[in-house]
Amino acid sequence: MWVRMDIVINLIINGLATGMLLFLLAAGLTLIFGLMHVLNFAHGGLFVWGAYAGVWLYLWTGSFAAGLLGACSAGLLLGFVMERLIIRPVYGDPTRQILITLGVMLVLSELVKVFWGSNQISVPPLDFLEGSWRIGEIVLIKYRVFVITAGVLIFALLQGLLKKTRVGLIIRAGAIHREMVESLGINVKRYFLLVFMLGAALAALAGVLFAPYSGAIYAEMGMEYAILAFIVVVVGGLGSVSGSALAALMVGLASAFMNYFLPDAALAVNMLLMAAVLLFKPSGLFGARG
Repeated sequence: MWVRMDIVINLIINGLATGMLLFLLAAGLTLIFGLMHVLNFAHGGLFVWGAYAGVWLYLWTGSFAAGLLGACSAGLLLGFVMERLIIRPVYGDPTRQILITLGVMLVLSELVKVFWGSNQISVPPLDFLEGSWRIGEIVLIKYRVFVITAGVLIFALLQGLLKKTRVGLIIRAGAIHREMVESLGINVKRYFLLVFMLGAALAALAGVLFAPYSGAIYAEMGMEYAILAFIVVVVGGLGSVSGSALAALMVGLASAFMNYFLPDAALAVNMLLMAAVLLFKPSGLFGARG
C-alpha cells in the first residue's frame, strides 16, 4: 500500500512534536536518576500537576506565558518539598525509593482530583499559535512547530548547563565521587536539590505544553506518559540527556506512524523497541556500562 508523501511528512512532524514532549518529561527523569541515582516513579505526578496548574492559570489570566511560569513554579516547589522530605531519607536505597515514589505518584494524582475534579478539562488552542501553515499538500500545525522548537531549545540549554558551567561540573563530579567533592568544601546536597527541582520543573513544563497539544487534560495521564518516559530513559541510556533526546524522537515517530496505521499496537511497538535495544545494548544507546 502506497502512502502519499504529504501524509508521511505530516506524520514525521507529529512524531517529532510528540518526541519533544516526551524528551522534556524524560530529561527530568534521566537527570534525577543519572546524577542522583534516584528511581523517581512520582515523575508522572509532577507532569500532571504541571499540566493542571499551568492550564488553570492560563484559563484564569488568558496568558499562556503565565501558565508556563505557573507550571514551572509548581514543579520547582513540589520538587523542593519531595527532595527534602521524601527523597533525601531514602538515598542509596532503591527498593524504598520505588515504594515511596509510587505512593507519592498516587497521592499527587488523587490531589489533582481534589482541587480540580475528576472530569477531564478541555484546553482551548492558543490564539497566537492557532492554525497552520500550508506548503503544497503539507500542513504544518503552528503549535507542533512551537513544541519542536521549545524542545530543541531546552535540550541546548541543558547541554550547556551540564557541560559548560561550574554548576554542571560540580553536579557531574558529585555524581561520580561525592566524598571527594565534599572534601573541597562544596555542599553536594544543595546541588542535588537543585537537580531534583530542575527535573521536576521540566516534568511540569512538559505537562503544560502537552495540554494544548492534546486539547484536554485528565488526572490519569501522569501514569500513562510516565510509562513512555521510562521507555525513553531506558532506551536512551540511564543518565544520558543526549540519549533521552534521541530515544524520545524514536518513540515519538514510532507512536505517530503506529497510531495512524495500527493504533492498537502503538504501545506494544514501543515496548518491543525497548526490548530490542536492551537485547543488543543493555546499557541503552548512550548509557555507560554498569
